[in-house]
Amino acid sequence: MVHVEADRDVRNLTEVVTRLRRALRTSIRSDYPWESLPMAQVEILQCLQEREGARVGELAVLLRLAPNTVSTLLQQLSDAGLLRREMDPADRRAVRVSLTDTGTRQLEGWRDAHERRIGSALAGLDQNDQNTILAALGSLSRLADQLDDRRSGEPSTSA
Repeated sequence: MVHVEADRDVRNLTEVVTRLRRALRTSIRSDYPWESLPMAQVEILQCLQEREGARVGELAVLLRLAPNTVSTLLQQLSDAGLLRREMDPADRRAVRVSLTDTGTRQLEGWRDAHERRIGSALAGLDQNDQNTILAALGSLSRLADQLDDRRSGEPSTSA
């Protein structure tokens, strides 16, 4: 019986996370039209914010995308003025990629719009629901760490 309940809990959590993500992406588009960028491009910008000057190959590994796919996405972002490519001084064959000031502002605006939307929705809940959600943030963060196998190349097994 416990196994069935655990499966049901995992299914419910999966459904809630999916609904949250879809609801946020759908609702934010009216507040922040830049949200219409493909998520793969947004994820590249987020990676570059965390890893200024990353190489194309690093981004491909982090995002688990083919290098040619990453190159295409980078070209689109470069054409939009959101990032710049520079020759790696340590290896003239390699290119390092960084956010432009415009890219940084766009990414900050994207994040701020999401925070406003989530903050507004959270404020619409009763205090008990707000407290429950906020109390779960640490656990949800650790769950995200378990799912984020980009850090070590393999899924984490630590608690």
